[in-house]
Amino acid sequence: MDALIYSAMSGAERTLHAQQVHANNLANASTNGFRADLELASSQSVQGYGYSARHLAELQANAVSTRSGTVVPTGRDLDAAVSGEGFFAVALGDGEAYTRNGAFVVDTNGALTLNGRPVLGDGGPIVLPAHVRVAISENGTVSVQPEGEADLQPVDRLKLVKPAASTLAKNTAGFVVSRDGQPLPADDTVRVSGAHLEGSNVSAVEEMVASMGLSRDFEVHMRLFKVADDMAANGNRLLRD
Repeated sequence: MDALIYSAMSGAERTLHAQQVHANNLANASTNGFRADLELASSQSVQGYGYSARHLAELQANAVSTRSGTVVPTGRDLDAAVSGEGFFAVALGDGEAYTRNGAFVVDTNGALTLNGRPVLGDGGPIVLPAHVRVAISENGTVSVQPEGEADLQPVDRLKLVKPAASTLAKNTAGFVVSRDGQPLPADDTVRVSGAHLEGSNVSAVEEMVASMGLSRDFEVHMRLFKVADDMAANGNRLLRD
């Protein structure tokens, strides 16, 4: 009986975690560049003599969906969207983080930022000189038109990376990071669409259907728990009789 209870409660815990993942995805369905989380778990036997009938759902680090979101034109010079696979790089503490959100902003010091974090280029954080216009080319080159001049002048090139999906995870700030914590190398094959933004890759319909399925799974686990409890109670009653 206790083996059934153990397995049912472990499954219920995994279901609750999965519901949290899908709820967070739904909450970010309209967040620019958001990558949906994919909840991962595996079944593991409990080690030790006499425990072979017990199983637990072992939670693993969530994977990141690399499916592309919808790219729309914005007409804003500082906006950019990755075409196909790839990510922009931003500074995060002493390391790097990656994102598909290209809604960049220039701060009062001329630094190109995203949500207050420096955007990285070939030479580190990108800092723009005084300008009247900015342009981001297909290969990620950031150019400016200085005051009083007619031509664009290149300043730096966005650091663009294209890692394998299996090497990625999410941090607590919602940025994509490498699983080993090391900076990823730049990839010259990544292409960018200037004056465009990519939306979230979350499918609200898929997330809602998954959430309803998980709710039913949780109900099944709770029924199993009740069955195990009733079986234990009936067994104790027979022993007394």
